[in-house]
Amino acid sequence: MSQTCIIIGASHAAAQLAPTLRQEGWQGRILVIGDEPYIPYHRPPLSKTFLSGEKGLDDIYIKPQMVYEKAEVEFMLNTRVTEIDRSNKSLLLDNGESINYDKLALTMGSRVRKVDLPGVNLEGIYYLRDITDVEQIKTKVGAGKKAVIVGGGYIGLETAAVLRKLGMEVTVLEMMERVLQRVTAPEVSEFYDRIHKEEGVDILCGVGVTAFAGTESIEKVVCNDGSEHEADLVVVGVGIVPNVELATQAGLEVNNGIVVDQFARTSDADIVAAGDCTFHHNTLYDKEIRLESVQNATDQARVAAQTLCGKENAYQSLPWFWSDQYDLKLQIAGLSQGYDEVIIRGDRENSRSFAAFYLKDGVVISVDAVNKPPEFMMGKRMISAKLEVDKTRLADAAVPIKELLG
Repeated sequence: MSQTCIIIGASHAAAQLAPTLRQEGWQGRILVIGDEPYIPYHRPPLSKTFLSGEKGLDDIYIKPQMVYEKAEVEFMLNTRVTEIDRSNKSLLLDNGESINYDKLALTMGSRVRKVDLPGVNLEGIYYLRDITDVEQIKTKVGAGKKAVIVGGGYIGLETAAVLRKLGMEVTVLEMMERVLQRVTAPEVSEFYDRIHKEEGVDILCGVGVTAFAGTESIEKVVCNDGSEHEADLVVVGVGIVPNVELATQAGLEVNNGIVVDQFARTSDADIVAAGDCTFHHNTLYDKEIRLESVQNATDQARVAAQTLCGKENAYQSLPWFWSDQYDLKLQIAGLSQGYDEVIIRGDRENSRSFAAFYLKDGVVISVDAVNKPPEFMMGKRMISAKLEVDKTRLADAAVPIKELLG
């Protein structure tokens, strides 16, 4: 009897896990269940080239349909799993059907954090997480129209950049004291604040939204400092929440994500998990983390597939991320939390290219590189090597970055 592996969530992780499972020798059925009408697609372009219209749907699929067909991967789309019955190894679907599994993979990703404010259901207020969201946002875009972005994180700033390029008047409202406060040093926040203002975006920090006003459609965003901002379109980007409810209901261990070991196994030996929804131990930083990252979803899914095929290869990838805004490509390697010093390499205040190296006890733990691919690549090697650098030479852009590796 051939076994069945079901993958819940047609996500980045699923796009990697399903074909890898076949490559690693899985002989049985592979079924991916997704609640959208699409096979797995890239989410990062949604707030960038897909929103701008530079890329269409076919351009953002992670893998073409033929790849899954060749690997004999089946899809059940527009379907939601409502319950995992571990004792009977079955899943209950939202159409009332039940389906059995031998092995299960949870790649359910995350969803937007929603705000509960007066007027939040007015026409013209959107979140940005999936294709449907962006298609709705596009209907409100127009040169000269006013857009208000709630949240000055990566999604908010990327969206602001695209809408500004499309000719809209854009205001970003951030309740914290600076944009990107949760993820970058003040020097990096100041750089992005400058760039967006030079591009014509109005950024207001330390301002919280208290209500959305309008009759049927959004007209104004009301803030806690008494200010009101006219809006034809509002995009809310205030973070994401891991999709762990199914795992919790099934009695799996959950703690800020579905807890998995170094082999992507959950507390049930027949269930693995990968991607945004997982909470795992990072050996490089020696701490438990949950990562919202394409790299993590892809690399962890590869490990999960191997585990399902009885091959144990521990997950130990260095986290990395990126963000595109205007002509700026920000590449981030490592995790900067806990840093005690930042070394700036390049002209942060006047140019559109520099790198910020985060140090802890003299050792490089992370780097933010803006239009600096060599610094990003060398930074990754420094972090992996736990390199204690010469700070003076690191700060001197005239010194070739590769010389610092010794």
